[in-house]
Amino acid sequence: MKVLQLHRWDVTPAEAREIQLRLRHRVERNDRLPRLRRVAGADVAFELAEPGGWRKGHGRAFAGVVVYRFPEMEELERVSAERPLRFPYLPGLLSFREVPALLAAFERLRHAPDLIFCDGQGYAHPRRFGIACHLGVLLDRPAIGVAKSLLVGEYREPAVSAGSSAPLLDGESGEILGAVLRTREGVRPVFISQGHRISLDRAVELTLAVSDGYRLPRPIRDADHWVGTVRRGPGLIAVRRQRKPPRRKPH
Repeated sequence: MKVLQLHRWDVTPAEAREIQLRLRHRVERNDRLPRLRRVAGADVAFELAEPGGWRKGHGRAFAGVVVYRFPEMEELERVSAERPLRFPYLPGLLSFREVPALLAAFERLRHAPDLIFCDGQGYAHPRRFGIACHLGVLLDRPAIGVAKSLLVGEYREPAVSAGSSAPLLDGESGEILGAVLRTREGVRPVFISQGHRISLDRAVELTLAVSDGYRLPRPIRDADHWVGTVRRGPGLIAVRRQRKPPRRKPH
């Protein structure tokens, strides 16, 4: 996949914030989706070189991407990549730790996705430019942020039934930042926000379309398990492809 080279990565935190403010104007929050034939989930895991390395930026980042045929959700391909950590842990700037490894993984794909589900925030971000926005803009692809915890905003708890949602609002302006979505009855909700080239309503609809009875939608859950396997494995597992879709069991 082609990556747009829009900025350097060897930057200070202040420079990183300026990059977010500059690039957020490239984010499209309306539906500009192609025909959806393939979707992907993306996540990152870390291996720290020393105590405190999480905050200092010392260690390795392992990125994983899993691609599926949509809407069947048959896995087509999974890839991984490893990169040294170059940026410290700072809330609101996580994309500067994670995206370099993710881009390296996406460049290895044979099946380019039409939509990316990112483990993290999109528009629901202090500068309206979370990792889903950053990745979507650099890859020039539609993207959705699916976060496990709140970063910014206020909300009322959605109903307990699966598929229920509530708006995530800016506490001062009342702007809608995303949606709080219950993907499974009785479990904690996830936080959905636009990454790039997608409306919020469509982002919620498609997140439910790839959910399969667990709290985390399948692309995010599989990508999380995959990078954990890569990080724990003996050396880097670079590529694992599934040449044929799995046979369905008869109903």
